[in-house]
Amino acid sequence: MAYNLLNNKKGIIFGALDENSIAWQVALKAHEEGAKFVLTNSPVALRKGDIYKLAEICGNAQVIGADVTSIEDLTALFGSSMEVLGGKLDFILHSVGMSPNVRKGLDYMELDYDYFMKTIDISAMSLHKVLATAKKFDALNEWGSVVTLSYIASQRTYASYSDMAQAKAMLESIVRSFGYHYGRYNNVRVNSVSQSPTLTTAGTGVTGFNAFYSYAQCMSPLGNASSKECADYCVTLFSDLTRKVTMQNLFHDGGYSNMGISERLITDCFSCQGNCQE
Repeated sequence: MAYNLLNNKKGIIFGALDENSIAWQVALKAHEEGAKFVLTNSPVALRKGDIYKLAEICGNAQVIGADVTSIEDLTALFGSSMEVLGGKLDFILHSVGMSPNVRKGLDYMELDYDYFMKTIDISAMSLHKVLATAKKFDALNEWGSVVTLSYIASQRTYASYSDMAQAKAMLESIVRSFGYHYGRYNNVRVNSVSQSPTLTTAGTGVTGFNAFYSYAQCMSPLGNASSKECADYCVTLFSDLTRKVTMQNLFHDGGYSNMGISERLITDCFSCQGNCQE
């Protein structure tokens, strides 16, 4: 059911890769709620081609490639997006994250520090670059909304999440700091959504993901939040209904973040060897 929450709103959605990605679902939901937007991802990701199918579904949305770590690319992206959409923006989704150390399977105590810097640049500093470029261009309307995606490993230790944990901690810090400055400047809101383990291409690439997913499912009274449910939540944050929500790390995890131990974990999951997926 659509509520026209984003009627006449314009934005940029970073990071839609395939139908399993949260950004993909956000795009579908934003389109359903009346928004117009530009889709963007790295030139390498665009070669996969799926994003053009999404663009067609979303009213032939424009696709513009950009390296999120490059100020030059972001400058071109914002300029082109405002031209394509016919004016300033109302929302941005920053759904970006990648760790070469995780991809290479390197032990946390033996990280490649050049890779570590790339993790930070892509997964955290890129948000600062996006916001700084938007501010430079005065690209966001008053009461605009920026949402990025985080994970509870920013605050707790998940052994195989590796240097992505540090990236997410930095990401959440940028949300607070830039949220203050952008709020004072033009009432722009900046928030992060700390999502449940989600069956995305990036998420499932983390060693032990099935255990992450099963454990959270056993612990959460409402169960894990899906990518579609995350999209619903992001849309409310883009809308005018959440105008005074900013600088927050908002848990969207079925209650997992407030749990100690659940009855289900004791009675069911210990006996299922961590394979419970329902």
